[in-house]
Amino acid sequence: MLKKALLVLVVAILAVAGWAWWRAGHVELEKVRDHVYMVRGIGGNVAILDTPQGFVVVDTMTFVRQGRAIRKKLREIADRPVVAILNTHYHLDHTHGNPAFVPGTKVVSTKRTLEHLRTLDADYWAEPPASELLPNDTFETVHVLQLGGKTVRSAHLGRGHTDGDLVALFVEDRVLVAGDLFFHGHYPNIDLEAGGSVREWVATLDRVLELDFDAVIPGHGPPSDREGLRRFQEFLRSLWTQTEEVVRGGGTLEDAIAKVDLERFGLRPLWFAPYLNRKFVIRRAFEEASSQPQEKLAVPPGAAERRLEGAEHP
Repeated sequence: MLKKALLVLVVAILAVAGWAWWRAGHVELEKVRDHVYMVRGIGGNVAILDTPQGFVVVDTMTFVRQGRAIRKKLREIADRPVVAILNTHYHLDHTHGNPAFVPGTKVVSTKRTLEHLRTLDADYWAEPPASELLPNDTFETVHVLQLGGKTVRSAHLGRGHTDGDLVALFVEDRVLVAGDLFFHGHYPNIDLEAGGSVREWVATLDRVLELDFDAVIPGHGPPSDREGLRRFQEFLRSLWTQTEEVVRGGGTLEDAIAKVDLERFGLRPLWFAPYLNRKFVIRRAFEEASSQPQEKLAVPPGAAERRLEGAEHP
């Protein structure tokens, strides 16, 4: 009886592991505009701009095998090269697919993102092929790429998710790629250790909303629009003002968790990062408002993705 139970357990574990392995390499392609696509999978969304001269790919997900899967999806669209990769920020679920692409490909990011990759994620990028796909075209405020009659205007507009996030505007298609400055329908990660800020995030999105776009590809969640981005900004404003009020009144983190009401926004955790929840965002806002780091999170930012990654390293 014990042997049978153990056998059932082993089969179940293998089945779950097999599903996880398949899911990690499975990506889905969604058309947003005639020349704009979004790819979804484990990790951050990927935006694709198709031009007659080649593809521009914004972010590359969590695994090298996902990067390969993205390239396979591109061949379903057209037999053209990837001319440029943009990394919206340094987190592994937006960058660790880079090594699947051709060494020497143009990789664009802000200077701060490159600094974070070289310091906060140094081990991953230490050797080829990863070291050959680090950002090699960096900027501080604005970067413009023109290709095949299309314009990609990237900008760093302030602190928010980190202190190095860029947004990319596909100008002619009026599509904004927001990266993790916009979690659509989900609680966001707030990376205070990399210069992120709840308070400044609201003002940064004011500047984002001054850009000329209709559709938005978020860092996580389904495609959205200007109103969806404004709704997320309102969530951040409410999170900050409520939490700051608790701090000004001398309240504790426990007081903030009890009092801050975010229910009307209907956000939920990402399935692969369940620690990004209501308590997490309140804790991060409280830490910023009070300048008092609280006890360590049970699962630090990035840990869930790293567990999924396992041995998936170039």
